[in-house]
Amino acid sequence: MKIVSTTKAPAAIGPYSQGIVVNNMFYSSGQIPLTPEGTMIEGGVIEQTHQVFANLKAVLEEAGASLETVVKATVFIKNMDDFASVNEVYGQYFSSHKPARSCVEVARLPKDALVEIEVVALVK
Repeated sequence: MKIVSTTKAPAAIGPYSQGIVVNNMFYSSGQIPLTPEGTMIEGGVIEQTHQVFANLKAVLEEAGASLETVVKATVFIKNMDDFASVNEVYGQYFSSHKPARSCVEVARLPKDALVEIEVVALVK
């Protein structure tokens, strides 16, 4: 088991790691729209979703994986009315490669984020 940690994504805000690699599989912790310095980005769900993907790309790269090797994504959104907007941004990052996905509306996310995404990916 290998713990994944990078300064190109926000540090964990609790007792967990940014991700773990086990048997050539990477399991990310949920990424919210914090900058690598730990500041919540301004803007709505579209801007927040782009920041979440920037964070995911950073931890995937550190793990030796990429968006192209993601096999499963779980999307947590604060409001299902934002589904279309989140889906539009999501499709910009997963255009030809389409991993399995779940999307769940939740009552609240850490730091009052509007979106959080976690992934499972194959390590190259």
